[in-house]
Amino acid sequence: MSGEKTGKKKKRNTNLRLVKNGETTQEKRKGKRGRQREKKPEKVRFSRTKRIGILAAAFSCLLLVFAGGSFYVIHNYRVTTVHVDGNVHYTNEEIMEMVMGGRFGDNSLFLSLKYRDKGIEGVPFVETMDVNIEARDTIRITVYEKALAGYVRYLGRYMYFDKDGIVVETSEEETAGIPQVTGLNFDHVILHERLPVDKPELFDEILNITQQLAKYDLSADRIYFNANYEVTLYFGEAKVDLGENRDIDEKIMKLQYILPDLLGKSGTLNMREYSDDTKTYSFEQD
Repeated sequence: MSGEKTGKKKKRNTNLRLVKNGETTQEKRKGKRGRQREKKPEKVRFSRTKRIGILAAAFSCLLLVFAGGSFYVIHNYRVTTVHVDGNVHYTNEEIMEMVMGGRFGDNSLFLSLKYRDKGIEGVPFVETMDVNIEARDTIRITVYEKALAGYVRYLGRYMYFDKDGIVVETSEEETAGIPQVTGLNFDHVILHERLPVDKPELFDEILNITQQLAKYDLSADRIYFNANYEVTLYFGEAKVDLGENRDIDEKIMKLQYILPDLLGKSGTLNMREYSDDTKTYSFEQD
């Protein structure tokens, strides 16, 4: 038949849809955003009053914890026993005030943190002080005083010097146990410098005398050198004439047995001559 199409017409798929360029990507994005919105949980929001209440409760809990900890530390680490060693110039009470003065000064935990790995310096007559915590209620203060050989009076002050004759401290107060040295000639004194005397080797002799006196628990009030550098020791009103710098150690060793009989007396004990055979020494009363 003329005019008739010999081929069969294909049936159109009714499920097909015409999509413009770019539309698929946009729809996918919209779909993802939609799903994300669906999955995202809703935020829990509190009113301003509730938020303030929660913060106040948290702060109160922290405050209670802090107060409880402070109460425990203050009452369980209070120092009730203090040991003080090595002090001569200062009393035990003065040392305790230096170390434990101020707020929380009687708390061993506070002191352990304050003096951890360090001593106390800058105290006159003291090299350093160490603080050791022996228990929650017990501490030990060890004082390391400067090695003082004696002192001289100059311009109304006490000038303390060490074994090398270097002036290490000045004070308006006299320190017990450290003898005054007289008979030395000098025209000025400078702190942290050697006393300008004519015979510097005298300081070794002074140190030896003070060490020997300390060895036998003797305390001289004064060490006097005459023009020939001969030594006289003063114990109150009693004088001990040691003479030249010979056999000083032996003389002081014997002096420890003689001195108790001289206390309260005024006069001079002559110990210039010494020998192992000497049993008695003359004492001339004033």
